[in-house]
Amino acid sequence: MSTQLYINFNGFLYKEDEKVFTINNRAFKYGDALFETIRVINGEPCFLEDHFVRLKKGMQVLKMNSGSISFNDLKDQIVRLIQKNHIKKGGRIRLTVFRSSEGFYTPEGDEGKSYVIEAFPLEGNIYTLNEKGITVDVYNELKRRRNVLSQIKTTNNIPHVLTGIYKRENNLDDCIVLNDQDRVVEAISSNIFLYKNNNLYTPSLDEGCMDGVMRRQVLRIAKEMNINVFEGMVNGSMLLQADELFLTNAIKGIEWVVAYREKRYFNTATKEILEKINHLVSVK
Repeated sequence: MSTQLYINFNGFLYKEDEKVFTINNRAFKYGDALFETIRVINGEPCFLEDHFVRLKKGMQVLKMNSGSISFNDLKDQIVRLIQKNHIKKGGRIRLTVFRSSEGFYTPEGDEGKSYVIEAFPLEGNIYTLNEKGITVDVYNELKRRRNVLSQIKTTNNIPHVLTGIYKRENNLDDCIVLNDQDRVVEAISSNIFLYKNNNLYTPSLDEGCMDGVMRRQVLRIAKEMNINVFEGMVNGSMLLQADELFLTNAIKGIEWVVAYREKRYFNTATKEILEKINHLVSVK
């Protein structure tokens, strides 16, 4: 028998199938919301400080007054829900913050902020590299615009949905997204890294990629490993020249890519970086 899961809505616990929103919810009507997906390892949320830094940045961009939310309280509520849902090893948290005021496109005042926390168990506890490398190709039908919205996680995710449909229709494991200058930005829900000759390349935030939490960890670790890190422009020819190609996000950690079209990749440095990430979360 499956365990009853709960959600946390503004500090109160509800069964996950209880109705807690009305049709007037601004996250539903206008995508007027932000979210963070947070990995749980050994029953503890990982990299919360980096998640909250990005969430605060997103609230500033969307002109939501972050002073109305206590991040210390949010941390306590996340831990409480993990315990309530009996997640003792691996898990996934989704934290959504949305504007709860009335109005149409223009909110009536800016007093109301609400949040929802969801917590789900995962089969795996630590970050584990995929045994079989994934296959990717470029998605050309919709280009990513370079602006501050591309760096935060809003619930306006139609471009990601369309990219995911393209992936499914073309029997791919993931897709590489391009910006409005036809340069590499990221994958569907991951940042992208190229490795060659002790050099690590990744698109800069100015190129339109997400300010990923796992991206931050990889950049820190690479510098500690004395790997030369280059944040900037990444183009198609660099994909063909790289020895390794991997994707990062907070839930999966790192996924190594084995194939981009006819190009094939290795994963030696990728494995070493992932080992360091697992050390960060005190996994023995």
